[in-house]
Amino acid sequence: MMKHLLIASSFLLAAAPSLAAAVVGQPAPAFSVADSNGRTVSLADFKGKTVVLEWTDPECPFVQKHYNGAMQKLQADARRDGVVWLTVNSEGAGKQGAVSAAQANRYVRSNGLMPAAYLLDTSGAMARAYGARTTPHMFVINKEGVVAYAGGIDSIPSADPADTGRAQNFVQLALSDLKAGKAVATPSTRPYGCSIKF
Repeated sequence: MMKHLLIASSFLLAAAPSLAAAVVGQPAPAFSVADSNGRTVSLADFKGKTVVLEWTDPECPFVQKHYNGAMQKLQADARRDGVVWLTVNSEGAGKQGAVSAAQANRYVRSNGLMPAAYLLDTSGAMARAYGARTTPHMFVINKEGVVAYAGGIDSIPSADPADTGRAQNFVQLALSDLKAGKAVATPSTRPYGCSIKF
């Protein structure tokens, strides 16, 4: 029953009007956010690089679905290709999925994650700037600093890890298109997952 409620709520959220300030084909919103190591990370730091933004909540079953090895592989493949992967936690203090810097670092280590940085957007300002509203909610920014993809991570909006092998992974496809010097074939999809709680 709980799984059905979670899935139903994700569909309702995905069907809501888009609040995105990050628009495909337009420059990505600038940001400067502290990471889990106390370093300020800015989009400007990665000029000339492809950047992936992945909104996360460690307690969300839709996030957990992908951290069965699929997300780790995607992060590793992206890193090997010179892509900067930034994991973003925008959950407000005391809300589900909110983590301290130390908790974030333990989570990264214990799960074998490979982001360039784990950003702690405790004010929710970065999430609001991008219109991020679910976990996961994914954005790919090309080397020119333009949003090339925005939306869900894949084509099967479920919390079942078994679906990762059957789904089209939109982030992987977007990165492949950019690597080949092509326009992203599917630049926008509906995100699904748990709502971000500011």
